[in-house]
Parts: sequence; C-alpha cells; structure tokens
Amino acid sequence: MKKIRVLVVDDSPTIRGLIIAALSADSSIEVVGTAGDPIEARAAIKELNPDVITLDVEMPKMSGIEFLEKIMRLRPMPVIMVSTLTQAGASVSIDALALGAFDCVGKPAFEDLVDKVKAAARAHVRGAGDRVAPSPRQAGYRPANKIIAIGSSTGGVEALMQVLAPFPENCPPTVITQHMPATFTASFAARLDRSCAPKVQEASDGAPLLPGNVYLAPGGAAHLEVAGGLQPRCRLREGPTVNGHRPSVDVLFDSVADVYGRRAVGVILTGMGRDGAAGLLAMRKAGAKTIGQDEVTSVVYGMPKSAFEAGAVEQQLPLGAIGQAALDLCALEARGAA
Repeated sequence: MKKIRVLVVDDSPTIRGLIIAALSADSSIEVVGTAGDPIEARAAIKELNPDVITLDVEMPKMSGIEFLEKIMRLRPMPVIMVSTLTQAGASVSIDALALGAFDCVGKPAFEDLVDKVKAAARAHVRGAGDRVAPSPRQAGYRPANKIIAIGSSTGGVEALMQVLAPFPENCPPTVITQHMPATFTASFAARLDRSCAPKVQEASDGAPLLPGNVYLAPGGAAHLEVAGGLQPRCRLREGPTVNGHRPSVDVLFDSVADVYGRRAVGVILTGMGRDGAAGLLAMRKAGAKTIGQDEVTSVVYGMPKSAFEAGAVEQQLPLGAIGQAALDLCALEARGAA
C-alpha cells in the first residue's frame, strides 16, 4: 500500500520532532519533509507534493491562517492545524476550520494525530473557488411549529456555516451537535452568531427552544437533548460517551424523535464514523423529514453514508442546498406542516 506522505510545518524544532515521532510510529505514514515557516513550506510543497500537511498556527514571516488561506485558494489539499487548546487558540482554530482546514490537534499532545492524518488523506478537499454559495436569506419566512436538528463532525465547521447562511431571523428552533473539543464550542457559537441572522448560542440546561434561536451543544461534558412539556427546552445530561462521543448526535436525534416526532427535520452532515445514523433513523420512523449531505460535497462521507445505508436519509442533497431545504420543510406553507 502506498504510504501517506506528510509535510510537517512548525517553527519549533521540538514540536516538529514530536510530530515526526508520533507519525513515524505508524508504518502507513511517511514524513517526507519539514519546514520552519510558510516560505520554506511553499517550496517544500512544490518539491515534495505531500498528501497531507500539518501546519502550526503561529509562525514567523506569515501566520498559519494566512498560509492556509493561500493553500486553499491556490492548491487545495488536506491540512491539519496544530494549535494550543487555549481560548485564544480555539478562536484561531475555528478560523482555520472555516477556511477549509481538515481538523485541528492540540500541542504538545498528539495522541489522535495519526488517525486524523489517515482520514485527511482520504478526504474530499474543496478549494475556496469550488464552494457553492448557499441560497440567499428568505424574506417573509413563516415557521411552523417544528424543530431542526443537525449533527456533524469533521468538516462540520464550514458545512454548518453554509447550512445556516440562508436561515432568517425567525428560523425554526435549531439544535446542533458538532463533535468538537470543549474549548472550541464557545468560539464557534460566537462566530456563527456574528455571521447568521438568528441568535446562535451554546446550549444551556433549561434554555427554552424558541424560534430565531440556534443552540450548539457544548463540547465535552454532557449530551445535548431536547425535553418536552408545554415549553420544550434544552437539556444537558451527563453520561458515558455514545459512539465514542460526548455530546453524541444519536442522543440528540433520539430525544428529538421522542419529543417532536413528525414535527421535526433531521440533518446529518460530513463527519467520520457512524454517530447519528441510528438516531436519524429513529427520527424518520417517528415521522420526521430527514436530509443527508451527499458524498461529493462531504469532506468525510462517513456519518452521512452510515445514515444513508441504514435507511435513515429520506433525501441526499449537496451542501449548498441543505439549509434552504430544511427551512422549506419547516415553513408554515409546507405540506403536512403542523
């Protein structure tokens, strides 16, 4: 089998050594070169043509974010960002993921770097020029008494930004579980809030599910569910990981199926693994409409594929069409709206 060729870009010799050691422990990966700054990296990319790049966020001569933007515009390829998992590092990492970085890892611990490099080598990388603009925001939108539930993982930052772009200020209440480190979700919710018409916030326990609001599951400590009653609310529930994740998409979708039944739309986006497949099937069996991202536009066609193969996906759509489709299914005029 052909080895995955990796270029390591970091201004710290120590960090470069740690990354090389972590990657070299796997026989399917070959570190073909290193660079101490983006100028050296640009020459190395031309010479070595690597399959995957690991890229430090903060470097001399040009920041990792600036260099990433050039890569995704001029020569799109899988890039894994290396960042400190501090609040400041999280904000910059979200910027990188929005530009099209495959994923981020925290320094100096690189336990999951090998798995991410392997996944990145198989990813569908789309450059800035290949992205389809989402539908414009809909004027005069009238939501029915429905909810939208979305699950996503690797590639989900960019995907969610596109899905939410057409959402109007009075969109249906929307709940999202995105696999993401705990330090990232506050920064991501703030970024979505700045770019979207509805209010986007980290979900808090007991928050009422209201039109015009998008609720993002906090990373790490609890699962996001919806709880029923006269006024449905967010519920954060501690518990073991499900499908290796906490929060889990399956947990969210199962609760939506129980509380909302046919008054829901479920959406599963790009991501590794199969989290969300069983929950989306439960939603569909409960009468909800369900949408899966198609393979061509998925960075990783893992979660959408598993859901499709399980019979959970009613319709597969390209990323640029998903947001408007979900809104249409929740509009007051939609057939079968309640």
